[in-house]
Amino acid sequence: MNFTYIIGIDISKLTFDVAVFHSGKKIKWMKIPNTEKGVFELLKRLGKLESFELSQTIFCMEHTGIYTNHLLKVLETHEAFVWLESGLQIKRSMGLVRGKNDKIDAERIASYAYKNLENIKLWEAPRKIIQRLNGLILLRDRLVKVNKQLNQPIDENAGYTDEAIRSETLNNCKASLTALDQDIKKVEKQIKELIDSDDDLRRLNKIVSSVNGIGKVISAKLIVITNEFKAFKTGRQFACYSGIAPFEHSSGTSVRGKTRVSQLANKNAKTMLHMAALSTIRKGGSMRGYYERKVEKGKSKMSVINAIRNKLVHCVFACVRNDVMYQKNYKVSSI
Repeated sequence: MNFTYIIGIDISKLTFDVAVFHSGKKIKWMKIPNTEKGVFELLKRLGKLESFELSQTIFCMEHTGIYTNHLLKVLETHEAFVWLESGLQIKRSMGLVRGKNDKIDAERIASYAYKNLENIKLWEAPRKIIQRLNGLILLRDRLVKVNKQLNQPIDENAGYTDEAIRSETLNNCKASLTALDQDIKKVEKQIKELIDSDDDLRRLNKIVSSVNGIGKVISAKLIVITNEFKAFKTGRQFACYSGIAPFEHSSGTSVRGKTRVSQLANKNAKTMLHMAALSTIRKGGSMRGYYERKVEKGKSKMSVINAIRNKLVHCVFACVRNDVMYQKNYKVSSI
């Protein structure tokens, strides 16, 4: 796809800086308020440029969480082409650079997009129901975190602190802990009801959660992170994104390092898959047997757990791709 205009946008909480490139050259810079009104003003000013066509324009920006919401909402409404890229990916592609401000960052983003158009990754807006599901999942995670913060010191002090003091602390937190438990259950119920309310979402959740070790919460998170498995074409891509894909570390005949995973990863996704791997090991079955065999042969426990994380990812993606439930004892029929 050929784009005559490339728009690099550096986003902050209150404003965003816009660098406009035409045929690979910077022709304009603007600073716009980070509001929906500001985005409409941007489109109005772009429309006055010579031979500007929205259908031949790509907007490139970094992932900045909620600060992109106004921009993405308006651009989606206008069916504009959007490229959301990792800030680290853009930074590392530049090599050695000096100096930094919002205007320069916008220009660097536009330059990155121009140089890497063959690797373009067009952003696809998640459905409204996925956005709502994401909000509920994030809320549940916060509630669980607070619950753990209150419970952990009480549990750790057992046997080491005067029981009267520990009981007093527990009593003071009891109402909060009870309320948190109720709120967590309430949000989990809303998550289930939301998934069940949509036929496609319900079917997808059923397929994903059929894989051993993938519970209801992790299934919902996988659906959100992958945007219903549209954002990643293969299990390998998602494994790389999650930081669990092994990479060779060697050079010539002298450097022979261990195969290892990259630290460039979505840490939340990596933690989620780690918990899934531990869950499937505890449940027994083929994964438990695989884990024990590899450890007995001298493999490190973490490397085996990482292998299981990869197996789970590839199982999930295969089931989703083929639209089938996971079969624990699947056998290939003889021909």
